[in-house]
Amino acid sequence: METEVVVVHAERAPMVGVADPGPHQLYKNPQIAVETRTLQELDPDKIRVQMLYAGICGTDVHVVESIPETGYIRSSAPAEIPAEGRVIGHEGVGRILETGAHVRHLHVGAIVTFESIIVCHYCDVCRKGQFNQCRNAKLLGLEEDGIFGETVDIVAMLAHDVTDLVKSDQDLQSIACVEPAGVAYVACQNTHIKGGDAVVIFGAGPIGLFAAMFSKLIFGASSVHIVEPIPFRRQFAGKWSDYVYSPEEFFAAPPPGVDVVIEASGFLENVNKVFRQVNANGRIAFLARSGMPLTLDAMDHMITNAVQLIGSRGHLCGAFSDILRLYREGKVPLHEVVTTVLDGPRELADFMQNPDKIFRENCKVLVRLG
Repeated sequence: METEVVVVHAERAPMVGVADPGPHQLYKNPQIAVETRTLQELDPDKIRVQMLYAGICGTDVHVVESIPETGYIRSSAPAEIPAEGRVIGHEGVGRILETGAHVRHLHVGAIVTFESIIVCHYCDVCRKGQFNQCRNAKLLGLEEDGIFGETVDIVAMLAHDVTDLVKSDQDLQSIACVEPAGVAYVACQNTHIKGGDAVVIFGAGPIGLFAAMFSKLIFGASSVHIVEPIPFRRQFAGKWSDYVYSPEEFFAAPPPGVDVVIEASGFLENVNKVFRQVNANGRIAFLARSGMPLTLDAMDHMITNAVQLIGSRGHLCGAFSDILRLYREGKVPLHEVVTTVLDGPRELADFMQNPDKIFRENCKVLVRLG
């Protein structure tokens, strides 16, 4: 079977003088292309899926975008780009065309959405049930071929059967957003948001908006403050927040007594600037990867007030199940973050070559693939 897929190619060129380079110090001059590939015999542990919708993540954009001064890719997320290129994409929903010989829990015709972290199940961290931090994890669309294609083969253990939830095209678009919603949900769990908390979120992209949505609707925050430099995204964020600011407005008069900070923008200096406003026993979660260093100049404030800094990755350990149940009960309007729907791999590849348009004029961009 032949299928059109969206692939990134890059030159492997480790940065001189860096002992253990990250992807943003390893791969340069990325090029995005639409290619026709032939699917081989289905692996016994995989499913063959006709993709219906897929979502563009900021990581997808940053892995195909180069830093002008150096030529290296922007993304610092774990990635392996082989000589034949990497099929990108890790958020989406599709219909099963075929199941591998070892797959028993899924059937042909089922509609499925996907986790994006392939875990080993046998490392010490997995054996403790902490799957988001699996020591041998592989990321779909970055370290394993992803889902930006008409038909793709995916490890079956990533799939959630959502057939009973799909009654309309709106449901499909909503379910295509469960993966980024799961990342935001886990961040809310990791920061222990509760009734009465004041929550500040830096970045009004999809994950920042989902964090705001869940903070208010599910976790009971008393106030949600979103800080976002892009006017379109500030306007779009108003529905899920009590206060929306540009960075200049926010830092001119930051709210006192901040209980939770969720950093979803990648500009880590934001945290240093707001740090003295963080309340006793406050929690700060870092979600966005940028490869930038974090500097804190108020360590006495941190020690005195027992402020916690938390790295937050992933959507495993029950987040998908919780979000799908909340969606079933009409509690979370996932589709409302979608601003643009593209048609097909070629339109997707063309659109991704204009990162400024993606970030300045959109929140969540989906592509209709089937």
